[in-house]
Amino acid sequence: MPEGHSVTRLARQFRDVFLGKRLQVSSPQGRFSAGAARIDGETLVGARAHGKQMFLEFSNDLVLRVHLGLYGAWSFGGNESFTGASSIGAPRRIGEREAAGGNGVSDAVYTGPPPPVGAVRVRLVSDSGWADLRGPTACEVITAAEAAAAVGGLGPDPLHARPADQAEFLRRIGASSSPIATLLMKQEVLAGVGNVYRAEALFRQRLNPLLPGSRLDPGRAAALWQDIAKIMLDGVHEGRIVTTLPEDRDDDAVPVPQTEAHYVYKRTGLPCRICGTAVVMAEHAGRKLYWCPNCQAAD
Repeated sequence: MPEGHSVTRLARQFRDVFLGKRLQVSSPQGRFSAGAARIDGETLVGARAHGKQMFLEFSNDLVLRVHLGLYGAWSFGGNESFTGASSIGAPRRIGEREAAGGNGVSDAVYTGPPPPVGAVRVRLVSDSGWADLRGPTACEVITAAEAAAAVGGLGPDPLHARPADQAEFLRRIGASSSPIATLLMKQEVLAGVGNVYRAEALFRQRLNPLLPGSRLDPGRAAALWQDIAKIMLDGVHEGRIVTTLPEDRDDDAVPVPQTEAHYVYKRTGLPCRICGTAVVMAEHAGRKLYWCPNCQAAD
């Protein structure tokens, strides 16, 4: 599932490619025809992310809310002015994905999008490009007030933080006796963090994942919030999740090889980059949790 940095990049791409453009909106699959008709012919006036959800704002005060979930993905293309990613999404069979630019358009004369491939829930078309959405968990046209309510039901987003958001995160995580590994995955506690950032941030802060939130020292909770914000912002800049420091990698190649990108995520049985202890994995609340039993030992 795309984590918050990918959805932030996705919203930025929509602003770069479609902001201020009148869009033809359709549902080639047919399952979203009524929703598409409500925004067809309108101009995109905003695109923003909060956590793992994206909100596309249209000139008639309606909003397209999209949550990609485990299977959703966007693909893009257009004329020679299109320079963004050609695909952003998370087909479960291959994990998080963002394909670089290269839309296959060699003719400078843009003649429109290609025929739909697969079950395209929504197609957006401008005079210079297109975007296709497949397999989202949520896709709906709502009012601006409903969009505000949807954001209000989520926790603070480290990538779009307001001054009071760190304190709000500390309040929410400290109010629960659930393990911090559980709380970091609750979008009503912290918006945008998924399995990769959870495992990596807890390791970087040397926190035991099973420590109850109510027992997490406020100073360490603040450091956790700040580190999550840092590594997620790095993800926005790089277009991928790299959480290791250069001195902790065996291979100093540039770009960082995927095998060197993480401390514990998907490294079950491999030696910890810091202490050499074998990284462990266990099922936790329906998701795989990775940690170093030595570096992250119980306090």
